[in-house]
Amino acid sequence: MQAQPGRHTAQVNAGARLDRLPICGFHWRILALIGAGMFLDAFDIYLAGGVLGAVLKEGWSTLELNAAFVSATFVGMTIGAWFSGILGDRFGRRFSYQLNLAIFGLASIAAALAPSMPALIAARFVIGIGLGAEIVVGYATLTEFVPAGSRGRWIGLLAVITNFSLFVSSMVGLWVIPTLGWRYMFAIVGVLAMVVWILRKSMPESPRWLAAQGRADEAEQVLRTIEAEAARKGPLSPALQDVQRAQEDGSVWRLFQPPYLGRTLLGSLLHVVVGFSLYGFIGWLPTFLIKGGHSVVSSLGYTTLMALGGPVGSLIGLAIADVVGRRASIVGSSIAAAVFGVAYPFVPDGAPLVAVGFLLVTSIYVMLATGFAMHVPELFPTRYRMRGTAICATAGRIATALVQFVVVAIFAWQGLTGVLMTLAGVLVFQAIMFLMFGIETKGRRLEDVCEAANAPAPAAVPAASQGAAGLGA
Repeated sequence: MQAQPGRHTAQVNAGARLDRLPICGFHWRILALIGAGMFLDAFDIYLAGGVLGAVLKEGWSTLELNAAFVSATFVGMTIGAWFSGILGDRFGRRFSYQLNLAIFGLASIAAALAPSMPALIAARFVIGIGLGAEIVVGYATLTEFVPAGSRGRWIGLLAVITNFSLFVSSMVGLWVIPTLGWRYMFAIVGVLAMVVWILRKSMPESPRWLAAQGRADEAEQVLRTIEAEAARKGPLSPALQDVQRAQEDGSVWRLFQPPYLGRTLLGSLLHVVVGFSLYGFIGWLPTFLIKGGHSVVSSLGYTTLMALGGPVGSLIGLAIADVVGRRASIVGSSIAAAVFGVAYPFVPDGAPLVAVGFLLVTSIYVMLATGFAMHVPELFPTRYRMRGTAICATAGRIATALVQFVVVAIFAWQGLTGVLMTLAGVLVFQAIMFLMFGIETKGRRLEDVCEAANAPAPAAVPAASQGAAGLGA
């Protein structure tokens, strides 16, 4: 019999019950389990810069093959992002994140054994499928567990864990690649991913998703377990009764129609710009430096110092997202990144170059933490959350796969200056779009954000139901 998601969601009242809970050990365990997979996912992505610099220096690859490697990664990530949305909304968050972790873990082990650059590119394509899925599922899943009043800080904390891998990957690569060889970078990820896969088998399914699927008994069981643990900190406050309209069944194309079309376009733009920033500049830094005359060791040393901007930017995003809001954070960090990007090519070598590069990377990661990680999953209702996030991620992956060859062409034509001027233009365009059309979700319950999208006109949302102040959508 077809489930009636709206009726069962109201009976279970999953969103309101989760949002009124105090932070407890359950939330920390969920963060640790999701964060471990996300950390390895990002580590696997970021190791590409050092590995590609090394295989180029060895004569095992060329700039064109390196571009093919990066593009294969993002073609795979495009496929993974798209299907993770479908699988995550159809079979659950738990099924999807276990599947993608197994894919990129096993494929990373295969990459460590690749006999040639074409074989490594093929393995990287399969790795990309798992990597693209993990990013979509991880942030969206944590979004559904954490109370509205602290959601920004917790997603920011997940972004810190995830993006700290940029620095760790650079540090590990600085020693592993010259000492043991680039193959060990893939082997490390593969083995650790299998360990995390075993640990994450104990993770529960999202009660919001279970309720939206009409699986009220299962949602109730998970909620009671969480509430029992949270109640150890003291009596729980009563849960407000959700009065939202039922979330209707529909295909993914519902997200390309009002009231969600604008949100889909903004989320897609954000993913495209983040992809260009991370993988059209940061991912190519070791290669750019080597082409500029640096050794493998010195280029990895420079990029390792600049990579500290990853966790620093994520920490700044964590600190400001629930204070100034998502939209202001995205606009401000985009403009800052554009300014530092324009300055970077004109800074002398040495400490000044590292300092400006660090500030540029920091600005990019503030944008990533507050927009890519926090904001996009908040824009869509539970029934469409994974697919909405997946559409945005898919747009970003397609653009990122294509931009690799554009970066090579621009670098050959105008050097690093041309690459960074292009990046600055894209960042300014994004800042203008979010300034004009951005939606503020700071402190608002996910169910309220969904209701605001369906409302015929903006309306004030009572502070008691928000959990914190926030602007109307």
